[in-house]
Amino acid sequence: MADHVTEELKQRAGKAIVAHAFFRVESALTIALTILLAFFLPHPFPWWRWWFWVVLGAIGEALVVYTSITDERTAEKVVARMLREEYDPSSIKTRKYREKVEQALQYRDEIEKLVASMPPGVLRDHLSNSTASIADWIGNIFAIAQRLDIYERDELLQRDMKQVPAAIEALRRELAAETDAAVRQQIEETLKIKKEQQVNLQALQSKMEQGQFRLEQSLTALGTVYSQFQLIQAQKLTDAEARRLSESIREQVRGLQDILTSMDEVYRA
Repeated sequence: MADHVTEELKQRAGKAIVAHAFFRVESALTIALTILLAFFLPHPFPWWRWWFWVVLGAIGEALVVYTSITDERTAEKVVARMLREEYDPSSIKTRKYREKVEQALQYRDEIEKLVASMPPGVLRDHLSNSTASIADWIGNIFAIAQRLDIYERDELLQRDMKQVPAAIEALRRELAAETDAAVRQQIEETLKIKKEQQVNLQALQSKMEQGQFRLEQSLTALGTVYSQFQLIQAQKLTDAEARRLSESIREQVRGLQDILTSMDEVYRA
């Protein structure tokens, strides 16, 4: 699942970088200048043809696009912006969860900067591949925070959490005091439904509490990964150690995906 998400993210990032290359200011100016020159100055020299401007414009546009795609700083900014649009912290209304998403995005941005500052080589390639998994990690953190936000702001659900236990106790008292068989049967049926509702509510509450714990744990782990990337700058890391770091990141992604899936299953129950 995580590998699939990573590939999908890479494809989206690639498309975003290409789109940025075509729509950046330099690209627009190149196209506009080409059109103006071809229209208003088609023959600056006797031997010049108007379509020469088109050819030069196409070459210029190709250079603009190429430099945009190959420039790592540009790619870093485009992907960071894409992730912030995809996992917009402002869409989460509960402050504590919004801040956690923001913190996760900051960690990711700083890790990208650290990788970009490293000299080209095998180590950098390993770590660069790892950052794609970190993007998946951020996505799962956002998804969990989003679900916790919805859960805590669900007034109807929070009301049921408080009222259902009291309703069960009231029904038990009524059942104990009731002597009419038909009425007792109705009370028992209602009590059974309420108990089932309580079980579902308790299961949901348990999963949400697990989600809260895992969110905090995962954010701490992301901070640890950030510190590991900082250490890498100060000392050489073997190929095996780089692979272990990458696997550790993927393991975090899988763990978050598991808790996210279980939260969804209980919420839909």
